[in-house]
Amino acid sequence: MRIGELAAAVGVTTRTVRHYHHQGLLPEPDRRPNGYREYTLRHAVVLARIRRLTELGLGLAEVRDVLAEDAGKDLVEVLTELDEDLSRQEAAIRERRVRLRALLESEGGLPVEGPVSPQLAALFRDMAHLSDSPMAAKDREMLALIETTAGPEAREQLMGALGSALDRPGGKERALAAYALLDELVDADLADPRVEEAARALADCLPRDLLPEPLDVDPDNSFLRAFYADFAPAQAEAIRRTLRLLMEGDGP
Repeated sequence: MRIGELAAAVGVTTRTVRHYHHQGLLPEPDRRPNGYREYTLRHAVVLARIRRLTELGLGLAEVRDVLAEDAGKDLVEVLTELDEDLSRQEAAIRERRVRLRALLESEGGLPVEGPVSPQLAALFRDMAHLSDSPMAAKDREMLALIETTAGPEAREQLMGALGSALDRPGGKERALAAYALLDELVDADLADPRVEEAARALADCLPRDLLPEPLDVDPDNSFLRAFYADFAPAQAEAIRRTLRLLMEGDGP
């Protein structure tokens, strides 16, 4: 058989046959005097087995183990490992589908910053009255970033602290006032007295337990530098002062 005939007989492409040659899975026959390679029934048997194994989901390295004459791993062992791996994948897919269904069926729909956890989505709904504030929009983006990168304990602490801050009497009104002050600083000078006013208003919105203990804010931290650079200079200064106020215990 020529390579095309072999490939057609087994139901693969000639490119696949050549790839298996290159990977050392399928022996490559010598060329005959006419320059063509002549494939035998044995090649077809091996090629068909490779096809069956790959269709089960085995990688080529695993197929090589199965085909090896010195039997690095026997077929039962390889297939058992594959079955266990597929079981883990099924469990992961089920978990992802549960999360997707919860997002799709969440009350109020998905926020612009989504997908986020149901807890953060609920917090964003509580912040809906701030939707016209550019600073509030930045805050929601930052909360989504923190939720993605923080550990479970830190996420739970963050959601709890922010939720309780908004639920306090006058909490939403204080947040609205603080965001309005910060929005006004977009073109302000660093010496503008509203910088200190905005910092104190923001600190008044945030519970002290929002921040970890002990709190050590390194001014040279690369993330903090990138964070501050995303704001206008007066806004960034107001946020710096807010952190200092919270570290000094001047928050609620």
